[in-house]
Amino acid sequence: MPGNIKNVIAAIDYIESHLHEKLDLKTIAEALHYSKYHLHRMFTATVGFTIQTYAQRRRLTEAAKLLVFSDKPILEIALTAGYESQQSFTDSFRTMYKKAPNQYREEEEFYPLQLRYILNENPANLEGESGWQQKIAYATETDIPAWMELVHLVIDGFPHLDEGQYLERLKEYIRNRRALILKDTDTAVGIMAFNEMTGSIDFLGVHPQYRKKGIAKAFCEKALHELVCSEAITVTTFREGDKADTGHRKTIKSLGFAEAELLVEFGYPTQKFILRKEETEGTGHE
Repeated sequence: MPGNIKNVIAAIDYIESHLHEKLDLKTIAEALHYSKYHLHRMFTATVGFTIQTYAQRRRLTEAAKLLVFSDKPILEIALTAGYESQQSFTDSFRTMYKKAPNQYREEEEFYPLQLRYILNENPANLEGESGWQQKIAYATETDIPAWMELVHLVIDGFPHLDEGQYLERLKEYIRNRRALILKDTDTAVGIMAFNEMTGSIDFLGVHPQYRKKGIAKAFCEKALHELVCSEAITVTTFREGDKADTGHRKTIKSLGFAEAELLVEFGYPTQKFILRKEETEGTGHE
């Protein structure tokens, strides 16, 4: 609903302008003259997780940036991020980034936990859920700006994503016809980068405003039944219990993927999931 989206955008604007101040649901609701209940419901339905989660992830991302690109003491960064002590900041940072702030600073590799949400104020009403696979097309280089806008929206599902390296790989995916895109006018609402030979999904993202429309399922079925040589496709996501996961593991499982081996990718603990052709019938939507 456009009205709800505008209210959520107002909440995001407020959060982004007050990242260094007290940020809880009550404070934000009072500032915007909304009821806590309705703001919580609208925000969670649109973004996919709560205001508190969004604010914490944004603060930790800005703190990570300061750790790499400034010489500020960790205590000062902790206080700027809204934490009352360096220890509480360290505990939260380690939970999300899987390493202590001082180790993160030493490695000098910034990557965002959460980027600012930029929502579409007037999304088209995508009617029905049939025919998605026919509308999914191979991406071209002209699709890169729309593709990257969606990457920024779903970056919470991809720990350790380096945008510069990702862009180079994306161009390779496009050249080799391994990048699929679904668009609503000029907005990318679904994207997938895949490896045809190994049957592995290297990246799968669905616009938060277009969730629960069967889009992720359509991408998986197109890859499994039309594009790959193998009898199954694989994907990696968060391990069970990872507090940095905003729901991606649940989505993967809802698509019919089964748990496989535990992995460590770019120093981050993950788990592989597998979906076989014979198991794609009757699975639910993301």
